[in-house]
Amino acid sequence: MSQLPRRAQQWRAIQHFDLSGKVAVITGASRGIGAAIARCYAGMGAAVVLCSRTQAALDEVAASIRADGGQALAAAAHTGNSDAIAELMQQAVGAFGGIDILVNNAATNPHFGPILTAEESHWHKILDVNVVGYFRMAKACSAEMMKRGGGKIINVASIAGKRPQPGMGVYCVSKAGALMLTEVLAAELAVMGIQVNAIAPGYIKTAFSRAIWENPDLNQAVLRTIPQKRIADTDELSGIALYLASDASSFTTGSTFLVDGGQWVDAGLGT
Repeated sequence: MSQLPRRAQQWRAIQHFDLSGKVAVITGASRGIGAAIARCYAGMGAAVVLCSRTQAALDEVAASIRADGGQALAAAAHTGNSDAIAELMQQAVGAFGGIDILVNNAATNPHFGPILTAEESHWHKILDVNVVGYFRMAKACSAEMMKRGGGKIINVASIAGKRPQPGMGVYCVSKAGALMLTEVLAAELAVMGIQVNAIAPGYIKTAFSRAIWENPDLNQAVLRTIPQKRIADTDELSGIALYLASDASSFTTGSTFLVDGGQWVDAGLGT
């Protein structure tokens, strides 16, 4: 029997994840999760606009993408500054003609300890970056997406937005806010052809989590709560990020996808 029908089906399946001709803006793209997602998107054909506050680090990521044959623009911008975001939009549209995908990934957490030891300045900083910054980027990018008939917004939240984490109370509140922002945007932007979803990573090996995985006691304490008993690599978020950016997720909006090795469902059964 001819294998052509099966091959045709496989090709159609692959095409669902093809990002050729798409333009993706990714914040916090100078390292870690943001850089991994940027490389994934570029490898699937998208032109990527890399955003963070540090130009030199962005330039390195962009150079590595171009070396692999991808298209990348490194544009330093602070998501707490509306003027900087407006300039970022101009650069993205000027370089690639529009915007189809936004990955809100920039995050900060300057306070660690009991929540009542946090200062108001900590609250202002964390909420401004982790929630209001996501709103600013969504507002700016959605305006460009509507010109192209729709788009995708992916908010990188955290399992901390669904379950309290020791010493990270303000951060947890901010990530819970990012999850609700995702649902509100999804409801309001659906009619405009824009799907909005969130990824909630668990224990991922990044500079952000370095204080945990470099401390043997803290590391083991966290691993005990994860059924898979390991820390994840940043590339392990790329698959769900690709799904949410592609046509494969055309009927998916307002959802949160946990990538946590089973941490959310752990009941101590594997300890």
